[in-house]
Amino acid sequence: MVELKHVLSLATAKTYCTTDLEHGERPYLNEDGHVDFKPDDVENPHCWSTARRWYVTVCAVLLVVNATFASSAPSGCFGSIAEGFDISGEAAGLTVTLFLLGYCAGPLIFAPLSEFYGRRWIFYSTFLLYIIFNFLCAFAPNFGSLLVGRFLTGTFVSAPLSNSPGVLADLWGPVERGNAMAVFSCMVWVGPALGPVVGGFLQLKKDWRWSFFVLLWLGGITAIPMFTIPETFGPVILVYRARRIRRARIPGYENVKAPVEDSDHTLLGIYKVALTRPWIILFDTISFLCAVYMSVVYTLLYMLFSIYPIVFQERRGWNAGVGELPLIGSVIGSFIGAIIVLFDSKQKQRKIEKGIPLKPEDRLTLAIMGGVGFPITMFWFAWTAEYSWIHWIVPTIAGVFLATSLMLIFVGYLTYLVDSYLMYAASAIAVNTVCRSACGAAAPLFTNYMFDALGIGGGGSLIGGVATVLAVIPFAFYKYGEGIRKRSRFEPTGPRKPDDEEPQQPTKEDKILMRRNDPQSILSETTSTIITDDGIDGLRYDKLRENRRNSVSHAKV
Repeated sequence: MVELKHVLSLATAKTYCTTDLEHGERPYLNEDGHVDFKPDDVENPHCWSTARRWYVTVCAVLLVVNATFASSAPSGCFGSIAEGFDISGEAAGLTVTLFLLGYCAGPLIFAPLSEFYGRRWIFYSTFLLYIIFNFLCAFAPNFGSLLVGRFLTGTFVSAPLSNSPGVLADLWGPVERGNAMAVFSCMVWVGPALGPVVGGFLQLKKDWRWSFFVLLWLGGITAIPMFTIPETFGPVILVYRARRIRRARIPGYENVKAPVEDSDHTLLGIYKVALTRPWIILFDTISFLCAVYMSVVYTLLYMLFSIYPIVFQERRGWNAGVGELPLIGSVIGSFIGAIIVLFDSKQKQRKIEKGIPLKPEDRLTLAIMGGVGFPITMFWFAWTAEYSWIHWIVPTIAGVFLATSLMLIFVGYLTYLVDSYLMYAASAIAVNTVCRSACGAAAPLFTNYMFDALGIGGGGSLIGGVATVLAVIPFAFYKYGEGIRKRSRFEPTGPRKPDDEEPQQPTKEDKILMRRNDPQSILSETTSTIITDDGIDGLRYDKLRENRRNSVSHAKV
């Protein structure tokens, strides 16, 4: 019977059936008397087989593909939307703007809920609501209904987009996670690039509603594997285990609790932090400059969906479908960026294995490469696209490397924010997401006016000039970032401030930290998941803190 349970569990990727686990052996408790994962525990997501973890990762990434593809899908059929509702092309651009504004609202709502109720049920509920409101978009009787549907679908599908990195942290160790994060980051760029291509071809033979029919089909297909995603958030899994133990009434364990149940971990407290701290962190030097840079990057990403039709449809006379095909160059560029990220992760893995401590500033090598490539490829794209006598392949190739540069900046700064703020990283990334999504939401509203006034070369040069100025930031952080971090009130390893609010005091982690001196043990040891502000698992939290302290000690020597 046990074997049958494991076979069914493996087939459906659900949590192992361990209802009777505590009847066969004594429950495993940690040094504080709380229910915890034992070594090689079958319920610990870090101990699942590699194949099973990759299966769950792919399921989560498919949800991300839906979110990113849906964000730009209407941009390929703005003309059809404008004609169908008798509105201007700029008004049709509101279908993208309202969707991205939903990106701003969703993470602040659903990220805290995932810490309280777990990842699985947030995925299930929000994605089903996303599909339901896509019906409102597909069968909208008027333009107002379409805009309402777009805002709501953007809000609900932002939950998988913001919570999927948490799933990767639940499943993978700090070294293995690099590969999974490369796949995730790649899909963040592939989805928006493919949306206009599909919408453009549908506009040729059908109308704008077919773009939303495609979203419904894609969402329906994705929902099937989505329902096989198990709970991956360690603290919630331990809560389920503690409840089973209490129901079993095992002598001596009648009142045993999970760590979360014995802490001041309320939904109100989570929201108090989630809705206030991000805006305080925004004005921290590192967080603010990263938000500015990534807002420019994200704005350009969504400007491209208006720039490409100008270049290839208006200037060269291509139709709505073929005119969007050069965007596939952005897809190729994102894959090139993912390969570079993988090589960079392997290089850093070798440094860790050699005992060389990594500073957060070491994460900026990707941002430096992207920062240098951004203005170069932008000027290249703008001035080769300006003249229609230049072969179309030249600006298309420029778009390939432009996408690569933007992705490297995106990944480099996200990892730098996580390593710089550690337990405050969720707040830093949340406000970064809100800022860049708000800027990206404005892109469809002004891009056409900007390039009509300045031309492709002039408008692209303006963006390239801004990118040249911003390219100084990663170099400055690489040299002076450590000093800036030490002066920050959110420096995790600095002296504790009276007004610092941490979701869980890391007393236990400090004890573990003092017992760890071998970098190899950091890479191989499996620990239980600790609730932190950003949902980073305890292993990554401990590793980063130790690397940080090693770096400080090394600097003093």
